Amino acid sequence: MTDIRVLVVEDEPVAAAAHAAYVGRLAGFSLAGTAPDGQSALRMLTEFAAAGSQVELVLLDMNLPDLHGLDIARRMRSAGHFADIIAITAVRELAIVRSAVSIGVVQYLIKPFTFATFADKLDSYRQFREQLASPESGSAKVGASQSDVDQAFASLRAPSELPLPKGLAHSTLDAVRDFMKQQPGAVSATEVMAALGMSRVTARRYLEYLADAGAVSRTARYGAPGRPENEYRWSRA
Repeated sequence: MTDIRVLVVEDEPVAAAAHAAYVGRLAGFSLAGTAPDGQSALRMLTEFAAAGSQVELVLLDMNLPDLHGLDIARRMRSAGHFADIIAITAVRELAIVRSAVSIGVVQYLIKPFTFATFADKLDSYRQFREQLASPESGSAKVGASQSDVDQAFASLRAPSELPLPKGLAHSTLDAVRDFMKQQPGAVSATEVMAALGMSRVTARRYLEYLADAGAVSRTARYGAPGRPENEYRWSRA
């Protein structure tokens, strides 16, 4: 796939420069430009489209001097600009979050955040696009299976964004996550059990949690006697 073109919309110059620099540090993304307000952003989107260089992702501050981020998102859709939106804001009101989701905001970054958090969000978004793209052409799939869709949307959620089920501990989850990151290939719950000294049932619960969060991929392993066992592979960069 070609690089994902990103427009940063942020009125604070220091923050705009930081977010633009963050984009430049990430493989698979390229900076299309920065806009200091909503009107500038809408004008730039129109100019890019006219020039045949569509913006595919907008990093959108919700509180701008001229327009609210939600208004910008609505005007984008009305004007035929269907770039995905990641909201970047200090706003935490659930009503705003719900409205953002309803108009197609795919991710929500709460200020202040680190580069690691920024990179994780954009990497999740990149995986979302790749999982719904044709392997041959890199374009969108004509027909996606239920599994394709489930895995694509799961990739938009970081493990920390899913509630931790009762009986699971963050410290153990971190240990399982770190172990999975280090594995060159797929492993089973039995192998995690042996490496980390926990029961197979416990290992499987943590692996299933990570699979539901989109951090690991899950496939059936055949060849052993009895029922097939699932195997898991780390899928985040």
